[in-house]
Amino acid sequence: SDKIEDELEMTTVCHRPEGLEQLEAQTNFTKRELQVLYRGFKNECPSGVVNEETFKQIYAQFFPHGDASTYAHYLFNAFDTAQNGSVKFEDFVMALSILLRGTVHEKLRWTFNLYDINKDGYINKEEMMDIVKAIYDMMGKYTYPVLKEDAPRQHVELFFQKMDKNKDGVVTLDEFIESCQEDDNIMRSLQLFENVM
Repeated sequence: SDKIEDELEMTTVCHRPEGLEQLEAQTNFTKRELQVLYRGFKNECPSGVVNEETFKQIYAQFFPHGDASTYAHYLFNAFDTAQNGSVKFEDFVMALSILLRGTVHEKLRWTFNLYDINKDGYINKEEMMDIVKAIYDMMGKYTYPVLKEDAPRQHVELFFQKMDKNKDGVVTLDEFIESCQEDDNIMRSLQLFENVM
């Protein structure tokens, strides 16, 4: 029956990841960790790729008190580096490697990419507002019971003012990294990603 199972898997898997050696070289994970991650990934996504709908369903399980769908949408887009509507195991593991074990600089670059919704190389206030609002929605009213309706906006106004060094209405990658590294509050807020990942 093992042989039948293997053949069945061969026909259902649309995408087989690159060799573990190659992924081990490209990430901060050991071969053993990659095997465990792959097993979990395959368990949730037998086809070897995740589409946005599946990603949202998986992600929603971690945030039962809030609505994680918008944040999951932005997160999915950040994971989907090829922008082709699907996340392969490699994409998943590369992002995870940065978020969990990357340098501060790598994490900030990844986070910048998450905030840069339209991928034009800048973060504008609307983009920041969209992400922050999505995080508030995801965390749900149980997490922030005393928050006023305009809390996300105030949060963004403050951050944006600090980050937009040359006051041109957009935040560049350099401005983003510089602001985050010199401001503990911003850094702590961004640490949230390690908790929501």
